Amino acid sequence: MAAAFRSSFCSISYLPSDRFLRSGPTRPCSVRLGSQSLASPAWIQRLTDTFHGNLSNRRVGFRSRKCYSIQASLQSFESEGSAAPIAPLQLESPIGQFLTGILISHPHLVPAAVEQQLEQLQSDREAEEKKKEPSASGTDLVLYRRIAEVKANERRKALEEILYALVVQKFMDANVPLIPAITRPSSDESGRIDTWSNQEEKLMRIHSPEAYEMIQNHLALILGNRLGDSNSVAQISKLRVGQVYAASVMYGYFLKRVDQRFQLEKRMKILPQRIENEESSIQKDIGEEIRPISERSGDSFRTVGSNPEVPSWSAGGISPGGFGQGIKPSRLRSYVMSFDSETIQRYATIRSKEAVSLIEKHTEALFGRPEIIITPEGTIDSSKDELIKISFGGLRRLVLEAVTFGSFLWDVESYVDSRYHFVAN
Repeated sequence: MAAAFRSSFCSISYLPSDRFLRSGPTRPCSVRLGSQSLASPAWIQRLTDTFHGNLSNRRVGFRSRKCYSIQASLQSFESEGSAAPIAPLQLESPIGQFLTGILISHPHLVPAAVEQQLEQLQSDREAEEKKKEPSASGTDLVLYRRIAEVKANERRKALEEILYALVVQKFMDANVPLIPAITRPSSDESGRIDTWSNQEEKLMRIHSPEAYEMIQNHLALILGNRLGDSNSVAQISKLRVGQVYAASVMYGYFLKRVDQRFQLEKRMKILPQRIENEESSIQKDIGEEIRPISERSGDSFRTVGSNPEVPSWSAGGISPGGFGQGIKPSRLRSYVMSFDSETIQRYATIRSKEAVSLIEKHTEALFGRPEIIITPEGTIDSSKDELIKISFGGLRRLVLEAVTFGSFLWDVESYVDSRYHFVAN
């Protein structure tokens, strides 16, 4: 069972050779429309018609290929600065840039705008499917197939950016700003990169109590006895933190999936009467993916910050008190452990290529593209790996955001698939 989960969990790794190593009803995401005068179908339709008109005429609006980052401009959104980017990933497709404009001006209208874009994508796909391949062979046939492939790739990229815009909108709706792209600060003399605020209380409210227990266990696996230490600063490999972030996004995706089923069975009162409290081999396997921050690669994880009594951490592991220390039994974890290996395999798999690509792109936008060098022995040369200084509170916030990102990704993927079927069975 644990092996099945781990095989799916390893499908994304923040260890690129060129960029990355790739290897029941659903609950739609919440739609909040605010003012009826602005959110009316006619208003959205006029906005969409203007967008498509500009796109087809190539006059104004989206002619430039230069992408721009999403900026917070609404007073109702309590970000750490009204001009600060609210998402690290820049949207490049015409549809992505269109949704960027909606996120800037009227983020509550994003779901309605997405509906219009999905209808257009569906019409384009149906029209493409109705076309017959030319009977001629040779150059004409090759050209026809190449054009169809380019159009399919454009639709896939647009779909990825629709998913991303919906995830960003859900963070905005929860009034939780996304962590901006991580760079070495020039103004902070200490060199710390975690200048963002603590949003744990808001992030906690997003998840069910049972899911949050599992998230706390996930944090305990990563931080060990530093779980309650928010002020000490550590020097960590940026690549390893990126690995933890990507792994935590996948964990949040899996957790939302199983919690949705758990909550449904709880409401229907059909939960098993006796759920055994087993040792969580799933959590242990997840920990094996988290542990490379310090253990597997031999990196050091040194405390360099505010508490001089905290000893340095050598390559012995993230949790000095022992791997898995602090893991508490929870009802949801026991429920997950009652699954057979096939169910675990299914629930631990990211369902669409678009979601896999989105996790990779978002992680790369947040941490940058790492330079990976493979030695002749087949190991990773970490000599060019950048070290960053981050407090344990900042690392905790990163992991909480990643888990929430994965949870939101499950929601919006299900929502979009109910209107534009793209998830393979």
